[in-house]
Amino acid sequence: MAKSTFVLLLLVVSVTVLLYSSAFTEAGDGDASAFVKKTISSHSIVIFSKSYCPYCRKAKAVFKELKQKPYVVELDERDDGWSIQDALSEIVGRRTVPQVFINGKHIGGSDDTVEAYENGELAKLLGLSAKKDDL
Repeated sequence: MAKSTFVLLLLVVSVTVLLYSSAFTEAGDGDASAFVKKTISSHSIVIFSKSYCPYCRKAKAVFKELKQKPYVVELDERDDGWSIQDALSEIVGRRTVPQVFINGKHIGGSDDTVEAYENGELAKLLGLSAKKDDL
């Protein structure tokens, strides 16, 4: 009888832990999604990045070239970085970094940002005059 009571108790504890973990994860994802949306709406230029990523560095360099200071969220330097990256994946359909937003509009990743810079679209979105020395 004691063994069956122990098994039942173990089962109850396990189910409780699973339910709590599931609720906590969903709340965390909601918090991450809210963070992403609020960050995008609060800043004119946002880059979700990882500090060691060469593609992220390339995207950030474009804005340095334009003398613009983006708001950068370094996912690898945050405890909730994975949750934020999951939320980004749900919002934009990509899990890769960087993910660049201008005035709330998703521009894309590194290649998309460089292409928008080279064809003048980035300057237009930022309200800057196009570079004439490239002509």
